[in-house]
Amino acid sequence: MDVIGDLVARERRGDAIAVRTDSRAGSYSYGKFCTNAWKTGNILRHYGVRGGATVAVDAGQSLSPPPLLALFGASLLGATTRFDPGESPSAKALVVPAARAGAYDPDPGTKTFVYGDVPADPEFAHFEAEMWSENPTAPPDRVAPDDTALATDDREFSHGRLLTAAERVVDEYGLDADDEVAVRAPLTEPGTVVAGVLAPVAAGATVLVDRDSTGTVAVAGGDAATTAPESTVMDPEDVL
Repeated sequence: MDVIGDLVARERRGDAIAVRTDSRAGSYSYGKFCTNAWKTGNILRHYGVRGGATVAVDAGQSLSPPPLLALFGASLLGATTRFDPGESPSAKALVVPAARAGAYDPDPGTKTFVYGDVPADPEFAHFEAEMWSENPTAPPDRVAPDDTALATDDREFSHGRLLTAAERVVDEYGLDADDEVAVRAPLTEPGTVVAGVLAPVAAGATVLVDRDSTGTVAVAGGDAATTAPESTVMDPEDVL
């Protein structure tokens, strides 16, 4: 696998659970996750996101599938994802939970997508509704391994670097399809994106976003690492 989009390629679809939430209805099989990642890429593309653009994402206090789909959708286009938007993000698209939609003052050219509840402001797009009606095919954009996929205020990470780190996590911890990786650290830490999202998807394992459930492995740092119910814990600061 050379780029993040390879993780959601057509041949990776199946019935195994890719993302598990607190309800079966809200969980995503690999088939559904791949298809909805394509749809997300097409939504973002429709609103002008292209290679080199930035998609700012607020993952909220309780992680759910939309921020993960935004990451993969942006990656399919060669765009850069930022999980630390700041109050005035300079981005082509902003993806935020409905409860925090009013907390941002983005650039005039930024399209805001709200997930969870339907947005009260008609200028905002409802992420889930837009995705539901979008074309379920992979975007045609070409992406290279050295294109930037993830950025923070002071660091940028290419597709190749992120996937190499994810493969290292898979090998070191022996992740496979029987694992559920509990995400107990914020996606603002790039190591969480690698160990908690890219590595389990690469291994065909499950990304567990229900923090009240117990997985086989956790991604957690600081105090959360000592209180995590999983017997194996990965510190995101050690990943990259």
